[in-house]
This record gives sequence, C-alpha cells and structure tokens, in this order.
Amino acid sequence: MSNDGLTDITVSQIQELIRERYFASDNDRGTGGTFLYFMEEIGELATALANNNRRRSEPTPEERDNLEEEFADVIAWLCTLANINGIDLTKALTKYTDPTRVEGVKD
Repeated sequence: MSNDGLTDITVSQIQELIRERYFASDNDRGTGGTFLYFMEEIGELATALANNNRRRSEPTPEERDNLEEEFADVIAWLCTLANINGIDLTKALTKYTDPTRVEGVKD
C-alpha cells in the first residue's frame, strides 16, 4: 500500500533494513555508545519540535522536512539499539496492539 507515492514499511522491515546495513559497526560500538547517538538524535528532535512550537504556527516546508528527518533518525537509532540487544520491536509492540495488555492513558 502506498501513501503519497511512498511505500509503507513495517516495523519489522525497517528493523531488518537497519540490521542489514549497520549491524556490524553498531554491534562493535556497543549499547553504551549507540545509546549516546540515540540520545543525540532525541535532542535534535526535541530542538526541532521546540523551535516549531515556539512560533505557534505551522512549520515551513524546510522545517517540516527537518522534523521528518529527525523522527526517522530517532526510529533508526531505536532499531539499532533493539538489534544489538536482541529485541524484536514488532514483538515488543504487542504491548500496544494487544488490548488485554495496556489499559488507561498517561495524563
């Protein structure tokens, strides 16, 4: 299925793509070093969100592109952390897809 000419990708597919491309170097770096890169990307996403929310207006096309890039980077580094720690994110996400597992919401 496509959305605006883009191909939909599953969590499993993106995790496998990241594994195929980067596992050797990511695994050599280890969890500690990889977590630092992940947090750096979280910081970049936080900055992009804060900059856009400060203005209280819709992001410019350039800002929207930057937001998309930062969200993608966070997901990619999360996949990396999962890969080097032997976590299947699709399986982990059943926490949210199984209605008997999660109840309520955070305020």
